[in-house]
Amino acid sequence: MSAPRHFLQFADLSRDELEHLFARTRWIKHEFKSYHRYWPLADRTLAMIFEKQSTRTRLSFEAGMHQLGGAAIYLNTRDTQLGRGEAVEDAAQVISRMVDLVMIRTYEQSIVERFAAHSRVPVINGLTNEYHPCQILADVFTYLEHRGAIAGRKVAWIGDSNNVCNTWMQAARIFDFRLAVSTPPGYEIGSGPGDAHVESFADPIDATRGADLVTTDVWTSMGFEAEDDKRKRAFADWQVDSDMMRVARPDALFMHCLPAHRGEEVSAEVIDGPQSVVWDEAENRLHTQKALMEFLVLGRVAAP
Repeated sequence: MSAPRHFLQFADLSRDELEHLFARTRWIKHEFKSYHRYWPLADRTLAMIFEKQSTRTRLSFEAGMHQLGGAAIYLNTRDTQLGRGEAVEDAAQVISRMVDLVMIRTYEQSIVERFAAHSRVPVINGLTNEYHPCQILADVFTYLEHRGAIAGRKVAWIGDSNNVCNTWMQAARIFDFRLAVSTPPGYEIGSGPGDAHVESFADPIDATRGADLVTTDVWTSMGFEAEDDKRKRAFADWQVDSDMMRVARPDALFMHCLPAHRGEEVSAEVIDGPQSVVWDEAENRLHTQKALMEFLVLGRVAAP
C-alpha cells in the first residue's frame, strides 16, 4: 500500500496540484449548483476530530462529504479516549483502519503531524495554531472566481500574524504574488526562506496601498483569550475601515475568514460593503474541500 498524501500545510501541494484542485472545484461547484448528483466517494467515510470549536469547518466538511456520496463522523476529543490521554499515535493507527479520510482541528501543528505519521489514510489539517490551509484554499479560489489569477497581484494582510497569515505567506511563494503584512509592534511575522514575496509594514495604510485584496482575521484567535484586553489595545489602529480600502485599488476585494467582530478588526461598512466577498469565501470552503477530499482519496480525476 502506497503512503497516503496529506494536507497539513498549504505547501504540501505543488502549484500544479493546487491549480488542478481549483479546476476541479469550479466543476464540482457547477454540478452542485445545477443539482447534478456527483458521488465519487460513495461508501467512503471521513472522521472529523475536533479539539477546537467550529462552525464553518465542521459544516463544510460534513456537508461536503455527504454531497460526495460518503459519510462523515464527528468526534470531539472531550468525548473520546484522546481526551483521557490516549496517545495520538495509537489513535491514528486505530481510526485510520476504520475510515478513508481524517480531518483534524486542534491546537499544535505537531498533533496533526504525529497523527499523519501513523495514519494509513490521508489526513487534512482543519486548523492548528500554526496553519489554516483549507481557509487559504478557499480564499485563493474566491479571488480566482472574482478577479482571475492571483499571480503578480498584491494581497494586504492587516492584523495578527496568526495561522491564517502564516498560510497566506506560503501561498504567496507558491503562486508568486506579493503579500504586504502589517501588524502591531510585538506581533510581527517571523522571517523564513522565500520571503522575497512577503514585506512587512509598520503602517497598515502603507500595506494596503495599491492592494488587489485586503484581508484580516480576529485579533484574538482561539487559545489566546487571556490576551484579549491587551490585544484590543495593541490592535486599535489595525481595523480595516473605509480609509484603508480607499488607498487600495478601486476594484480591490475584502476577505475575512470569519467569525468577524464588527468594530474591532473590521468596520461594518467594509465587511457589509460592495467590495466584501466574505459570503462567497465562506461558501467556497465547501467546494474547495470537496475537490481536496476527491484528490486525496482518488488522486487526479480527469475533467469529464
